Amino acid sequence: MTEEVPRDMEMLQLLSTIGFEGHIPNGLIVHPDRQHLVYSLGSTIIVEDIKSSKQDFLVGHSNNVSCVVVSKSGKYIASGQVNYMGFKADIIIWDFATRSLYCQLALHKVKVEALVFSPNDKFLVSLGGQDDGSVVVWNVKQKEAICGDAAAVPSAGTTVAITFVNNSDEIFVTGGDRTLRVWEIDVQNRKMRPTECNMGQLKRIVNCIQVSEDDNFFYCGTTSGDILKVNMKTCLFSNYGPLKDKFSCGVTALKLLKTGDILIGTGDGTVALVESDKFKRTKMAKVEGEVTSLTLRGPGHQFYVSTNMSQVYKFDHAEFTSELIRTCHYSSVNDIVFPPGCSELFATCSKQDIRVWNTATNKELRRITVPNMTCNAIEFMADGRLIVSAWDDGKIRAFTPETGRLLYTIHDAHNKGVSSIATTSDCSRIITGGGEGQVRVWKVDNVKKPCMLAAMKEHKGTVTCIKINKCDTECISASTDGTCIIWDIVRFVRNQMVMANTLFKCVSFRPDECQIITSGTDRKVAYWELYDGSQIRELEGSLSGAINGMDISVSGEYFVTGGDDKLIKVWLYNEGEVTHVGTGHSSPITRLKICPNMKYIVSVGSDGAILRYRFPHLKF
Repeated sequence: MTEEVPRDMEMLQLLSTIGFEGHIPNGLIVHPDRQHLVYSLGSTIIVEDIKSSKQDFLVGHSNNVSCVVVSKSGKYIASGQVNYMGFKADIIIWDFATRSLYCQLALHKVKVEALVFSPNDKFLVSLGGQDDGSVVVWNVKQKEAICGDAAAVPSAGTTVAITFVNNSDEIFVTGGDRTLRVWEIDVQNRKMRPTECNMGQLKRIVNCIQVSEDDNFFYCGTTSGDILKVNMKTCLFSNYGPLKDKFSCGVTALKLLKTGDILIGTGDGTVALVESDKFKRTKMAKVEGEVTSLTLRGPGHQFYVSTNMSQVYKFDHAEFTSELIRTCHYSSVNDIVFPPGCSELFATCSKQDIRVWNTATNKELRRITVPNMTCNAIEFMADGRLIVSAWDDGKIRAFTPETGRLLYTIHDAHNKGVSSIATTSDCSRIITGGGEGQVRVWKVDNVKKPCMLAAMKEHKGTVTCIKINKCDTECISASTDGTCIIWDIVRFVRNQMVMANTLFKCVSFRPDECQIITSGTDRKVAYWELYDGSQIRELEGSLSGAINGMDISVSGEYFVTGGDDKLIKVWLYNEGEVTHVGTGHSSPITRLKICPNMKYIVSVGSDGAILRYRFPHLKF
């Protein structure tokens, strides 16, 4: 849980976010006004203007959002969340015009699987997850539940999809694992009556459902890679296809067009236009990752596709061509770094890739991919010509930032993965820390033949952070064994050691290099004398959770911290007081940096989000 922010505390101004939760089915929606995109990131709902990219944040959920839906009129947005086992999961209805919370509803346990508004915004129907298994009808105006029932018979599996018909507020359809039902709401008696759809010998798991415009038929996308066509009035199975060449990895998203054709997305990244009677493919395109959302802008001349790799594509229906308009990390971001003296760019690393971003526009400029590996830390060389990176396969890889070309690899640098990395100001040496606790110095002035100069073995735990002083004579390493060691990197011996009852996560030199500052899992920020390793002072850095990231401003007057409490705090170094607090992260902060010109603070989180704040103590 995020700790409470004192009311009199000044807040950091959040300028922009880079992030999108791509795993949520139908998690990207074009608002009926055609001017806004609605999507979620962690526990936040984001409303973004398509033209200006201006973002509004709807904050109210206590945990990650699991589903989001916009009403047909565009007046309301509804979102459901997941929660811990044994707790109820909230549904929040938001007023779109005012961007405010309209009402909060709670009945489902653990997870809200799906939501749908009736055509006239009269009802909201919610579907519980596998630990709940119920379907509930809510009156939007009165903000209360009307009736509820089990979503499927006990012998069936989880129900995952739900949709309303187009011309009635009383009929909706649910589908899932071996279950397909048409429901009729009896408002006067506060009941709803399900009718099982007869599928004959066919057994399917339904991923998504869409109802035809005249409400005569509905279409279901299945995990088997075919589409079912079912008669709405008789609830009898009508047709299915394609019979032979099924869609690979299942049909994961489905939309009906005004032309009568069906637009589908599949698990292998295929986006296809299909005839509604014989299910014959007429147009096809490919995107990266599993398609999780298809959303039409207007009648469908333009539509958006999102994937579980957190990528958003804009498609033109006539030519069926796509443009990649949004990219972001789809798993935890492990590190962020600015090039020396440059605030216009920054680089982040995550599972499988390193990405270089434009600070002002949030655009991805370069992506460097290493399949099936995780990058734990990155650093720019002082001249800006190389990005050196630490990987969990025990290798150090150096890339050129402009082209992303691999310049050299140091194999078997550490036997339990490389966990931290730093470079000297003359660009001749790299210092790395490993999962086994060793600190190693590498000579890299000859890029064709990098070699190890020394291995320093004192730490017993993973080395989490390494910092080098300005004159390249000393470095400090922080470790999860509860020690920070100051090394002489000329003679390769230990100069000093500080110990605390914590797992150290980060360490920094004060710019004048007479003190160091540390933080870790004990939630304390500690100041230490570099000369003799004595502790000068200790501050309560957080009330709940470890401090994972810390950075000191160039002047040494301020430093920033962030961690498991999901808050960014700006501190005065000498006074040891918090001046500003930044909210916006919905998962633990992993790292953060103040940009060299001290205009922005950029932080990264374990949900793949990158947030940019205005630095409050900006001096012109």
